[in-house]
Amino acid sequence: MFTDLSMVVFTVFAQMSVGAFIVLGAVQVYARVQGGRSAEDVDRVTDPALYAVGVTLALGLIASIFHLGTPMNAINVLRHVDSSWLSREIAFGLAFAGLGFVFAATQYFKWGSAALRQALAALTALVGVGLVVSMSMIYASLDAVPAWSTWVTPAQFAITTLLLGSLAVGAAFMGTVMWRRRQAADEEAEEPTTDAGDLETISTSLKGIAVASIVLLGAAFVVIPLHLNELSQGGAAAVASAEVFSGAMFALRLALVFLGAGLLGFFVYRFAARMESNPQPLAVVATVAFGLVFVGEFIGRSLFYESMTRIGM
Repeated sequence: MFTDLSMVVFTVFAQMSVGAFIVLGAVQVYARVQGGRSAEDVDRVTDPALYAVGVTLALGLIASIFHLGTPMNAINVLRHVDSSWLSREIAFGLAFAGLGFVFAATQYFKWGSAALRQALAALTALVGVGLVVSMSMIYASLDAVPAWSTWVTPAQFAITTLLLGSLAVGAAFMGTVMWRRRQAADEEAEEPTTDAGDLETISTSLKGIAVASIVLLGAAFVVIPLHLNELSQGGAAAVASAEVFSGAMFALRLALVFLGAGLLGFFVYRFAARMESNPQPLAVVATVAFGLVFVGEFIGRSLFYESMTRIGM
């Protein structure tokens, strides 16, 4: 059970980190190309969320150590990068963490040109995609486990990556806005804590995040029934795995994700237009939406590992 818990934490946190990094990159590109904002202006909005990404990935990597038993085992696993998806997962995970740290440092200290930093960010994002692909293929390539050996595994991992990453960025944006407002109130500052351009960037980003979360929710609610139908038509091991997705925890997972990404996603979109006058309702909704989906995805990943029923011995 402890091993499964470490893998749940690792996969969920790592995927959320990759998704958040990709979403932040999309915000950067959109704000500069469509919004006409400077690199410095966009960095002021996205950098606080970027540093939070590093924390979540670090937690995930620490959890993975418990799965390996000892950090030295990672060195042994890396010897088989040419033939093992597990080795590739570790290689991509270490590379993503390393590149992410370097990128965060260049952003904080403003080393190099904006173009150079963006190139480094693009490389980091590509490595992150490689991490999620490798992670999913570890399970999708196990023919002896029908619940995992399916196209659904990479599809669900991709949905988790983008859904959690998007909502995490939205919550981080609003957390930053509220923290700056509180700091200004404590210091009795007369100047606005977040300028109009930053608020517009955040508002537009949150609208996009809300739309993306609803679309991803729809994709999840298409993939899940297809997966259950696939398992119900399989052999004894597949049917046994399907039973895992029929209990109260599975229903709770669906309800949490629906409420967070669907219902609250709609309210995030509605409140985003009024954030300049009163951002607190939007901050609450964005944070609760992320929290509900995070718990739902955590439960879903736990059920994923619980569904491991092998064919034969």
